Amino acid sequence: MGVGTGIAGLSRRRAGQLGARLRQRPTQRRVFQAGTVLSALALLPSAWVWLSAGDRVGTVQSAPAAPVAVVFGAGLYQGRPSPYLEHRLVAALDLYRQGKVRAILVTGDNGRVEYDEPDAMYTYLTEHGVPADRVVRDYAGFDTWDSCTRARRIFGVDHAVLVSQDFHVRRALALCAAAGIRSYAVGVPEPHDATWLYGGLREVAGAGKAAVNAWLRPDPLFLGPEEDGIPKALAEAAQE
Repeated sequence: MGVGTGIAGLSRRRAGQLGARLRQRPTQRRVFQAGTVLSALALLPSAWVWLSAGDRVGTVQSAPAAPVAVVFGAGLYQGRPSPYLEHRLVAALDLYRQGKVRAILVTGDNGRVEYDEPDAMYTYLTEHGVPADRVVRDYAGFDTWDSCTRARRIFGVDHAVLVSQDFHVRRALALCAAAGIRSYAVGVPEPHDATWLYGGLREVAGAGKAAVNAWLRPDPLFLGPEEDGIPKALAEAAQE
């Protein structure tokens, strides 16, 4: 094979490779475009959660007065509140001691006999000076939507200060608004460690679920009859 023939063959191979790459580009471009669109759609619920919260997230000091504080469950450790849950309860204590709320609704998971978030929260608050008749327990707050819609439909809460970690309160605000509760949120700060990062990542998926719940407004896992704990607590507070 002569030099000319070899060069010609090499040129044809390079031309073929170039043609193959050019043919692949439209496919790659379509894959990239589809990925971009899907990513944007996946982030839309998170954008909705942040925008719907507006300027209604702050601290105990900036929180306006409301009849009720709603404290969301955040896990137990050996039957006692986890550190994150304890921080929420401390914020609720501060709200109560400063006279910004008159009753506290603790809402969490009691799906198993051996796991009882609401009673652990109740015990913590009453041990730290909140009168027992001012703390009302919701044993079926299995997720944020259930806690919000039960607060409104079962306990009659229509105005509240929500208490949770700063990465979660915006979703709580959005869902409680969808449930018919006018609310402000105290975002409890935490160190930006692995636990905080994990919680923040969970909120991306949680925002999608929240958008569906806000749109469809399903019944909670357990509904049940209305309860008068919050009206009684507020009536007792009014007599002081």
